Amino acid sequence: QQDLVSLDFALDFPCLPSFVEVGEKGGQLSIGQKQRLAIARALIRDPKVLVLDEATSALAPESDAAIQRSVQTSGARTVLVIAHRMQTVENADKIVVLEGGEVVEEGTHTELMGRQGPYYRLVERSQAE
Repeated sequence: QQDLVSLDFALDFPCLPSFVEVGEKGGQLSIGQKQRLAIARALIRDPKVLVLDEATSALAPESDAAIQRSVQTSGARTVLVIAHRMQTVENADKIVVLEGGEVVEEGTHTELMGRQGPYYRLVERSQAE
């Protein structure tokens, strides 16, 4: 449960006291708040495998980074991250790059950057934006 304390910054719900009404299906929450809440619920369940499909796409970069740190330190589990934001996958043990549904490259961030292939070009393009 200590891991959830480290999510405090990323979740950042100071305006939501216990048992607050958030509307049907969380209708009164922003997309980013819904994403943070879904990630917190997943971490509380402590699954052996956690799939995050664009899970932080609507979050500010500092919230994204805080959640990444929390997921990395929250115990032994396999985490499959599907992301277009390059910073989201930089610290992964293994990165798999797909193009047209085919695996075109795999390795660590350092390995892939050294090859200067598709992953390198994606990172360069994202940094230019």
